[in-house]
Amino acid sequence: MADTKREIERKYESDDSGLPDLTGVAGVAAVLDQGVAELDATYYDTVDERLAASSITLRRRTGGTDAGWHLKFPVATGVRDEISAPLSDKLPSDLGALVRSRVRDEELAPVVRLRSTRDIRHLVDVDGHLLAEVSVDAVRAERLSGGGPKAEWTEIEVELADGGDPAFLDKVDKRLRKAGVRPAESPSKLARALAETRGKRQQPRKADRAEPVTAGDHVLAYVRAQRDAIVELDPAVRRDVEDSVHRMRVATRRMRGTFKTYRKILDRAVTDPIGAELKWLAGELGAGRDQEVLAERISAVVEELPPGLVTGPVHDRLRTWSKARGGDSRRQIIGVLDGERYLALLTSLDALLADPPLRRAAAGKPAKSLSMAVDEAYGVLAGLVEHALDTPPGRDRDVAIHEARKKAKRARYAAEAATPALGKPASQLVASLKDLQTLLGEHQDSVMSREALQELAEQAHAAGENAFTYGLLYGREEQRAAAVEAALPGVWQAMKISAGS
Repeated sequence: MADTKREIERKYESDDSGLPDLTGVAGVAAVLDQGVAELDATYYDTVDERLAASSITLRRRTGGTDAGWHLKFPVATGVRDEISAPLSDKLPSDLGALVRSRVRDEELAPVVRLRSTRDIRHLVDVDGHLLAEVSVDAVRAERLSGGGPKAEWTEIEVELADGGDPAFLDKVDKRLRKAGVRPAESPSKLARALAETRGKRQQPRKADRAEPVTAGDHVLAYVRAQRDAIVELDPAVRRDVEDSVHRMRVATRRMRGTFKTYRKILDRAVTDPIGAELKWLAGELGAGRDQEVLAERISAVVEELPPGLVTGPVHDRLRTWSKARGGDSRRQIIGVLDGERYLALLTSLDALLADPPLRRAAAGKPAKSLSMAVDEAYGVLAGLVEHALDTPPGRDRDVAIHEARKKAKRARYAAEAATPALGKPASQLVASLKDLQTLLGEHQDSVMSREALQELAEQAHAAGENAFTYGLLYGREEQRAAAVEAALPGVWQAMKISAGS
């Protein structure tokens, strides 16, 4: 079973002088010698070094106190999430799954071996609590395939103790700099090893990040960002990180919306089939999850009720209902991410970005083409909102508001894609559309909650239970929806004024 921890560290260049005296660092009561450890790590990657290109490291290491397999994902400068598994001869399947969205069908093989002699010190406070581990590492690197020269260097590594205050590293940094020690140029040992042992090997592939110029450039940059989000969120979804499923679904929706809105820039003969697959993925990600969210919403409202208004086994019924309707959503999602259809979708996105199906308008100046697309998306939204406002309260209005909500999302995504080119007007429209989307979303949540409460009430009644609480909650949801409908005309009018329409 893999374990995860947040690794916060800083690396520094080192010479023969070794580690400077750190007893003067604020908060440090003692520097404790922990001896010397011999570490032997083999790093794995594809032939074209896809993991290295994404600043991901995968290694099998022996020696020290944490021998085993380690997979590290970048979070920020000097911050990585490290996922570890016990030492074994073969790569653990759960770690392999976490890099599948990047590796695809390519084989992972040993690329670099690093052997380090690590001289370890612990910085502790007056109570003996660990503040940080500081080590001087004498590193010997060799490439395991493709030849190339060997490399040797020495570096200082300062790793914050679990749960420590990152500000403490600033204090250590200040002391090291005062002693003449400078930060390392490479972000990791692997990055330096690859650079210094490369020989004539090709550089790791990197995505083209040239500044967008044409309308097509801007649209493709937005599409690329969503593709990257799907790939980067894949490990988080597999690990069940909070909000990761929702964020991946949003990325699929953003891309689908962009394909439809910017159909004069990207050929829909190519994008429509991909859009259909993105819709499939979003649906699979949402299987069971929407039910869980709905159950959480209803449960939260039940918790707010005075005990006397909660009659019957309401909590038990909610749990039973949610489990029966939702099923094992996590297992289902993992099955999708492990499937060939998902990998085929990722491959098709790569192909689209490598050889984009640009139409004539893509070569034009972004101000005109992007503005026209955003205006069109806004116009469609305006028609639907006006229709919803003109529709009498009831089922037809509920449907109209829901349709307006979907088009508000699309208009927002269109404006997001155009913001780098159009600047402040587009960013202001994004903010307004987000507020409108939230308001309309609250209405749809109320509609779905009422449907669920009616179903729960019927089940409770059939089981001989008191259904009073469900009726009470139904009435409260009606009030929520009515409040949204009452606020909508004013919000929409203010938005029209802001948009100049």
